[in-house]
Amino acid sequence: MSTTAIPPLRPFAIRFGADNATLEPQGPTLTRRMSDLEGLFADRHAWEQAVASGDPVVYTVVSSPVPEVARELPQSITTIQPGHTGGEFWMTKGHQHPDPQGEIYLGLAGRGGLLLFDGDRTEWLEITPGVIGYIPPGWAHRSVNVGDEPYRFLAVYPGSAGHDYGWVLTHGMGLRARRNGTGVDLVPFGAPGATSAHPHGPTASSH
Repeated sequence: MSTTAIPPLRPFAIRFGADNATLEPQGPTLTRRMSDLEGLFADRHAWEQAVASGDPVVYTVVSSPVPEVARELPQSITTIQPGHTGGEFWMTKGHQHPDPQGEIYLGLAGRGGLLLFDGDRTEWLEITPGVIGYIPPGWAHRSVNVGDEPYRFLAVYPGSAGHDYGWVLTHGMGLRARRNGTGVDLVPFGAPGATSAHPHGPTASSH
């Protein structure tokens, strides 16, 4: 099975490859290149240079065949490559759920962060292998690779939730994750060179 299944589904087992980002049977696979992330990095000139210099793959999403429809629970494995553009760590586009629903992310490999924004408050969760990040309904979310190797996580979410990427382009994410030596600075969203203003912002190399 290599495409999205059609309900009603019969029970079936999914073989989970945490080390090589595989789900078997496998559904659709999504690849996001730098050119797909227009408007997300604070330094547009650095983004344009990255696109012109090979347009690298920033992240991929491998899904199971479980469809994104009501009452189903699709799963996916996202792998974000290491890197930074204009000092800002590579990340997913980020989205809000039009149908507010909860979601969980399970860290599989590498060092990452989960940035959450409800339009007013911003939260940052460290995600490493074995850590589950819980995303409550109503919080936009973005994943960030803050390490030097691919960051990988498993997502499980309600099929009816939907994905609104435009919400993030309009409202932002409250904070940005920027490289600080071997650590992370969380800076105000509209100030690409500002210092961290978040009370829980990690700056130590242990993050």
